Amino acid sequence: MTNFKEWIQKNKQLFVTLVVMTLFLVATFFTTYRDTPYLILVPLVGLILFLFVTRLETALMLIALLTPFSILLPVGESGIRLSLPAEPLMMLLSAILVFRLLIDKNYDRRLLRHPVSIALLLQLGWILVTACTSQIPLVSFKFLASRLWFVIPFYFAAAQIFANPKRITQFFTCYAVGLAVVILISTFKTLGDFHNLQTLHRVMRPFYNDHTAYGCVIALFIPATIALLFSRGGRGYRRLFYMALAAIFLMGVFFSYSRAAWVSVAAAVGAYVLIRLGMKVRWMFLLVAIAGVLFFSYQGDVMYKMGKNRQDSSLNLAGQVKSISNISTDASNLERLNRWACALRMWQEHPVTGTGPGTYQFLYGSYQRSYQLSTISTNSGNLGNAHSEYIGPLSEEGVPGTLLVLAVFLLTFVAGVRVFRTATDRTLANIALGVTLSLVTYYVHGVFNNFLDTDKLSVPFWGFTAIIVALDVYCKKKDDPSSLPPCAADDSEKGISAQPDE
Repeated sequence: MTNFKEWIQKNKQLFVTLVVMTLFLVATFFTTYRDTPYLILVPLVGLILFLFVTRLETALMLIALLTPFSILLPVGESGIRLSLPAEPLMMLLSAILVFRLLIDKNYDRRLLRHPVSIALLLQLGWILVTACTSQIPLVSFKFLASRLWFVIPFYFAAAQIFANPKRITQFFTCYAVGLAVVILISTFKTLGDFHNLQTLHRVMRPFYNDHTAYGCVIALFIPATIALLFSRGGRGYRRLFYMALAAIFLMGVFFSYSRAAWVSVAAAVGAYVLIRLGMKVRWMFLLVAIAGVLFFSYQGDVMYKMGKNRQDSSLNLAGQVKSISNISTDASNLERLNRWACALRMWQEHPVTGTGPGTYQFLYGSYQRSYQLSTISTNSGNLGNAHSEYIGPLSEEGVPGTLLVLAVFLLTFVAGVRVFRTATDRTLANIALGVTLSLVTYYVHGVFNNFLDTDKLSVPFWGFTAIIVALDVYCKKKDDPSSLPPCAADDSEKGISAQPDE
């Protein structure tokens, strides 16, 4: 008994966390499922809880591995749908991380002072403000809660865990392996039916709802995989492993027939050329700005030529690429334009605070116009949101919402390029370049779709963002003697991360 009391004194935080969370889970099961056999899961929940409390790094990797296999299912009769098992595990991990942070109060402040972290915290704060002014507050606060259980573990906690560079490759490998298995399953399901485009658009279910999200996440992993494949010092079997992953991802993105994914990979290649040529980031931004100005200056001529394109989606590669600019008969493109038009009308009515985070799909129906409807238009809000990572927040959170999204994206890109050009460890520099280009694929894809309200994209996206920030904070830079040795490569764990894994 004396030993037990001594153990409690030495491990007071761990003991209190275990007791509180166990009682909470047991009470939840008894009050919700007392007439069902689910109580048999309580011991398993206890084991998972113990793992999450004592091995946060392992818990993070476990969620990354399980996310590609998670399936969106309804929870009870509430109408709420969760991606199981990933999202409940994220909620649990987020609660534990917040609890430990309140007790320990020793999170690395350099991470919080990083420009990306500041922009992200401002974004979360603005989501809270607009949730309070929302037209559907319950939906907006649910949106805020889901955003928190994405960014707390996979950005704030992960950034500190990634001080050890081994964790970076472990995180990448966990999600990549799960994604590769899903690609192989999906490709196997298409054998003998490659001629049917509708089949190719559905084979990734139930793991991914549609081919656009599926293609987006595959595109996200291609640059980082290639960077790891050609990184220095990699052993033979590691090169073979990354070569196999690269082949699977290239096959997957091709057979996804996601035009936005193809465009995003091409954009990453273009960004790679500009970075390798040594172009300054400000000039890259200027090029993008000039392209935008030219488009809007000549949008009448551009839209006229696009309107004469009648090439629909096709199994033929050239035809599929050509169909990207078809805004006359392609239902997908027409519906996207319809959604964007609705979002702009919503923003015009609510320019500062928007209609509220997550409310677009419930409100846009009344903003549609008959002359813009496509063959797949609906008023029920069951076919997704505004289909843009930039226009969507504009309608839901006003101008500040879109500006903060841009701030997070641009500051992360700047940090990634800076690490690549200044890190003394070239292996870590190349990892920074690969991850930055991976994020570029999403920044470009975000013009056509938005998936950061889903676990499938949020886990790798925020994890990759955390990698850039961790490398920028911890890696030794050229002409900066005050910086730490390359990525603080000792195995000590700091702040809210738990004891290091063995």
